[in-house]
Amino acid sequence: MFDYTLAMPVTKTAKRALRGSKKKASINKITVTKLEVAVRRAKKSKSSKDIIAAVSLADKAAKKKAIHKNKAARIKSSLTKLMPKVKKAPKKTPKKK
Repeated sequence: MFDYTLAMPVTKTAKRALRGSKKKASINKITVTKLEVAVRRAKKSKSSKDIIAAVSLADKAAKKKAIHKNKAARIKSSLTKLMPKVKKAPKKTPKKK
């Protein structure tokens, strides 16, 4: 059987579109791979620096449409749950005279 999805483009615009889509696919693959590595590192170390870096990469990947915006939201939600708890300083009340 001949697979029509692997057929070579015939027209000039189809060839141009194939070049563009290959380039975009490779850039998206790099972006998604960086994101996956950052998420793994953040989940393993649980340091706020790594978590913030992974959240930033998730936002960038969603902006470039390498991943869906809801997937980025899920990633960010799961990562923010790992953030170390910040202790709140007690409020200083002014002393009465």
